Amino acid sequence: MSEPTEANEPVEPTDGGAAERHVRVVLVDDHRMFRTGVQAEIGRTEQTGVEVVGEAADVDQAVTVITATRPEVVLLDVHLPGGGGVEVLRRCAALMADTERPVRFLALSVSDAAEDVIGVIRGGARGYVTKTITGTDLVDSVFRVQDGDAVFSPRLAGFVLDAFASTDAPPVDEDLDRLTQREREVLRLIARGYAYKEIAKQLFISVKTVESHVSAVLRKLQLSNRHELTRWATARRLV
Repeated sequence: MSEPTEANEPVEPTDGGAAERHVRVVLVDDHRMFRTGVQAEIGRTEQTGVEVVGEAADVDQAVTVITATRPEVVLLDVHLPGGGGVEVLRRCAALMADTERPVRFLALSVSDAAEDVIGVIRGGARGYVTKTITGTDLVDSVFRVQDGDAVFSPRLAGFVLDAFASTDAPPVDEDLDRLTQREREVLRLIARGYAYKEIAKQLFISVKTVESHVSAVLRKLQLSNRHELTRWATARRLV
């Protein structure tokens, strides 16, 4: 579950009192309060140059809003109902590939797990920062991504370098690669202590479907119960 942003530093205007740059941004995060906080922190266009033109809480909403507004940058959470940030990237591939008006993605997540970072970068995101980033640094990161730069929190850059050091690089985690995207989402929520009903509501699926996914995860990972699953996920920093 995403945590509230710690981006509490005031964002200073450029010399002259008004922002000289401008970027249109869409916020994609399943927590409304977090979106509201980011909007309040960086979305003061006259001071920051950032104009928030849309918001979305799940994959389908994200694709619809991004397609309709064609922002320069999307701030994208990794864990979303409907398939996660990777699914948004997959469905927006044509927009990213547009040479005249490319839509660029910057992952903004509470997770600093290597598999999350590498997953969205392989999907086409231009960078990945965690939600502990300050408001000033987030604004700077958004403009850098708009310019085509790659932006990472310092510790996360190493994950990407290691993963792409060789074209023959093995999967980040062979056990984890056995799971589908939906199974990974259920795994994380189980490990975070969510009840089956809560997971069903979070992912817009039935309780019975949650139970089926949990059974599949336990079978694929050769685990016996949710306590072992939680330990497994915690050891891999997936929680």
